[in-house]
Amino acid sequence: MSYLVYLVYRAASEAVAMLPLSLVFLLGRVLGLIGYFLIPKYRKLVMANLTIAFGAEKTPAELRRIARNHFATLGANLLCSYKLATLTREGIDACVEIVGMENLHRAAAAGKGAIPVLAHLGNWEVLAQLGPHYPQGKGFGTVYQPLGNEYIDQHVKKTRARLGLTVFDRRRGFAEPIKFLREGGVSGILVDQHAGDHGIWTPFFGRLASTSPLAATISLRTGAPLVPMAVYTAGWARWRLVVSEPIQSSTHDPDVLTAEINLALEKEIRANPADWFWVHNRWKTPKPEFLLANYRRGVTLPPGMDAASLKPFRILIRSSNWLGDAVMSAPAVRAIKAGRPDAHVTILTQAKLVDFWKTVPEVDEIVAIERADGVFAVARKIRGRFDAAFVFPNSVRTGLEVWLAGIPRRIGYARPWRGGLINAVVPEPKPAPMAHEVKHYLAMAKYAGADIKGAMRAQMLPEKNGSLRLGMVPGAEYGPAKRWMPESFAAVAKSVREATGADWSIFGVEGDRPVADAIATALDGQCKNLAGKTTLAELIEQLRGCRLVLSNDTGAMHLAAHLGVPVIAVFGSTEQRLTGPTGPRSRVIRHQTVCSPCFLRECPLDLRCMKAVTVEEVTAAVLGELAGGA
Repeated sequence: MSYLVYLVYRAASEAVAMLPLSLVFLLGRVLGLIGYFLIPKYRKLVMANLTIAFGAEKTPAELRRIARNHFATLGANLLCSYKLATLTREGIDACVEIVGMENLHRAAAAGKGAIPVLAHLGNWEVLAQLGPHYPQGKGFGTVYQPLGNEYIDQHVKKTRARLGLTVFDRRRGFAEPIKFLREGGVSGILVDQHAGDHGIWTPFFGRLASTSPLAATISLRTGAPLVPMAVYTAGWARWRLVVSEPIQSSTHDPDVLTAEINLALEKEIRANPADWFWVHNRWKTPKPEFLLANYRRGVTLPPGMDAASLKPFRILIRSSNWLGDAVMSAPAVRAIKAGRPDAHVTILTQAKLVDFWKTVPEVDEIVAIERADGVFAVARKIRGRFDAAFVFPNSVRTGLEVWLAGIPRRIGYARPWRGGLINAVVPEPKPAPMAHEVKHYLAMAKYAGADIKGAMRAQMLPEKNGSLRLGMVPGAEYGPAKRWMPESFAAVAKSVREATGADWSIFGVEGDRPVADAIATALDGQCKNLAGKTTLAELIEQLRGCRLVLSNDTGAMHLAAHLGVPVIAVFGSTEQRLTGPTGPRSRVIRHQTVCSPCFLRECPLDLRCMKAVTVEEVTAAVLGELAGGA
């Protein structure tokens, strides 16, 4: 099959070679324009790339004009490359204007060779046909990435070498081109392609792109100067080779020099944007580790450039719908934000949780889901805005939201009916004894390349004021099996108040009002009963004013711990190793019984796990924390 493809290739190239160059150019432009209209995949890629590079400075109409011109120019240049490979030196000279070749000659005259910095600009195959014009010492060569078809590969190497070009196979390493340079040769290196996991992440048109450090590394190792060279389409079947002055740099760091090479390449592309190879996915998102924190060479910015000026890599995080789960996912959000310097983090969340996410400084933007929003309405809110999405909930609906929005990278756990909706599936952790829910979310961040060390840091403890204010959360939305007895809460509050003079505030949702009212009555009204009376924002402010919170296993418990407030939590039917508070001064009081943890909403027996927790031990824990934090 490879040989058959080769025969078709040779037949087509021979047919093209028989036509006049101007006709080949016309035919190529027509074929390129047909490709623009008939290949939407590449048209969208070109528009996306142009938007990254020029979206802030050109209108959509201007970008579309560049895209159309690019397809036509690319078609003409690719087809003409077959014809140029058959022309004599005189024929080449007649259609190619050379500007600045003296820059390359001066660079090579120093005796350390020279490295032309090349890109896929215009008809780059012209470069292989200009051998007689290059410095004539050791010769002219280029590092070459072999083609997949061995027969076509051999033919291309032969046509490139006909006028003196030396080809170095990239697969054989770089000892030969380095030796060639040290002997005074001139060896070109292409620098504009995506370099994958082995590249340096450095800005290209202001957006981080994986870039090969090869040219910079060889230059620093050999002392050979880097000389930018670009081929532009200068008219009908006419081209201009522009040789710039060598890149001036004082750095000895190949990573920094690579960043400077990208700046030089940007300048060349801006001279004629339609000539560059925009159909290449230059800003490809790595899979799965697009957060870059674990890349060996990391991120390098050019001297004088601040990370804040990078074009953002936009990450959507679909939040869990429960307050406690949302709080437990906050460390993962911190790790994701820290994963790359250009990360712009947007939280997609139920409107009721917006005020919680405002307490997480790593969040750049919040998109609220209203009660009336269906899945299509949610998808419209986020469509076309994001490079990647983390789907924290396990539901089909949340996967469908980001899929309908067309977000290219969608990270989450595999769950029934989500196949295809999530295209970056986080491996299920190996069976482990009771891994905390926080680790469930952190595993998603780690899978995408985040460094999760330090993500569990807590917020600063609230400032202490003159009065001793304590909080109490006696309810639990999940069900009564998670609730310690109201009379026990009241008894603890009385004992602590008598010992310290503390003022108690009761917090909860509307459904907790009966329990809160019973406790307030038992305390003779000597407390502030705010159950069902606060918004989430008001609850956050109230909790921040507390020196300690006594709670069941609730969302407010997690919120208090997140805010840095010491928490004493009573657990029974649930498991603290899974959902316990994670604050630095949090303590869980729980006694194992035969039936716990059962994770039921309602106890079918006698609530023995909760009754095993005594008023005396909880009172001692509260007083101990207050004494220790005084």
